[in-house]
Amino acid sequence: MTKSELRRHIRSIMREYTPTQLEALSHSVISRLLAHPKVQQADTIVLYHSLPDEVNTHTLIDTLHRQGKRIMLPKVVSPTAMTLHEYHGADSLSTGAYGILEPIGNNNNNCLLSTVNCQLLIVPAVAFDRQGNRLGRGKGYYDRLLSQIEASTPIYKIGVCFPFQLLESIPHDSFDIPMDEVICS
Repeated sequence: MTKSELRRHIRSIMREYTPTQLEALSHSVISRLLAHPKVQQADTIVLYHSLPDEVNTHTLIDTLHRQGKRIMLPKVVSPTAMTLHEYHGADSLSTGAYGILEPIGNNNNNCLLSTVNCQLLIVPAVAFDRQGNRLGRGKGYYDRLLSQIEASTPIYKIGVCFPFQLLESIPHDSFDIPMDEVICS
């Protein structure tokens, strides 16, 4: 199956689930993340503000922020790039590219990972495989971000997904950067 065929296949499976079912599956993933030693130990975590078809991270972001952790969220700044910005609460977000809530601010206040001492990156995907390979939406945003991260600072990478998104293997290229771990419900 090609990458685009696999994306269509996963989307068709997802349509079989109600929003309530996906929320329950998300809750299970978030509970596992909150109990994870890497999450508990990290001072600064790169997360994502989820779309409806992703593991819901909205409460996770707020919970970790209330715990005093520094949360960095991506912001799409061009057709090929996203930067990381610090989360300062729900009122510091606005709708950005692709309908994703992103940190408010201009592109000059982005943070380089090497300057914020991030210890953990939590990443969504259309699918993961058991070796940690990731299949994104096809735009390459996370591929480029992961390449930047790998070049500048060591960081533990956790992919999160629903059970039907974790496969035995997925198509991947030699330049793709695998996750250190994948958590699903």
